[in-house]
Amino acid sequence: MMPRETEESPVVVWLDGSLSNQHWVLDQEQMTLGREDVCDIVIPVRQISRRHLRFTQRAGACVVEDLNSRNGTWVNGYRLLGMRELEDGDEIRVAKDIRLRYVGSGATAPATTRTLPEVIPSAAMSGTRMRLDPESRQVYIREEALDPPLSLPQYRLLEILFASQGGVCTRNDVVEAVWPDAMGAGVSEQAIDALVRRLRDRLSELDKDHQYVVTVRGHGFRLDNPHDE
Repeated sequence: MMPRETEESPVVVWLDGSLSNQHWVLDQEQMTLGREDVCDIVIPVRQISRRHLRFTQRAGACVVEDLNSRNGTWVNGYRLLGMRELEDGDEIRVAKDIRLRYVGSGATAPATTRTLPEVIPSAAMSGTRMRLDPESRQVYIREEALDPPLSLPQYRLLEILFASQGGVCTRNDVVEAVWPDAMGAGVSEQAIDALVRRLRDRLSELDKDHQYVVTVRGHGFRLDNPHDE
């Protein structure tokens, strides 16, 4: 298989343990991960199957597929069945114990790990049209759940906007919240704008008449979450 240009290739990063922050460039059309030496990404951990999962590049997107592994694969907390397209910041758990992060071509490889605050002020959701359930990462608009759930980057963006209670979140705030492991200015403005567009599109599935994520020109973004009568 012909390798892709490295500078345009996504990476996966090991987040924990002795190999923390080691990363692998996905620079081929297909790359397998497992504990066998024949795999493109070799992780010599007993819980991982000999050939555990496969990454495939398709039309500018990266798809992950579990190869009938014994202990399974999870993406953002959901068991992987079949194939799934990855987005910047998605967390991949291999055999539950190994945490990897997918970083698309719009950002640099992570350097450190950091988590967002789990508590969203209750005032931010009191009587409002849209609310979040932080434990399940589920979004409700007029008590109707968004299905399928948001991707991890989309949820992180919405979470920081909720926590700001209508205040403006700068682009730097967004980078720190959504891509907490990105180095410096490694996340492009195009990647941020694309994420905002995707989040708006998802929210419009339940409410086409209102734009919840508002762009404040020259400053950043804020949440417009009206109170229903």
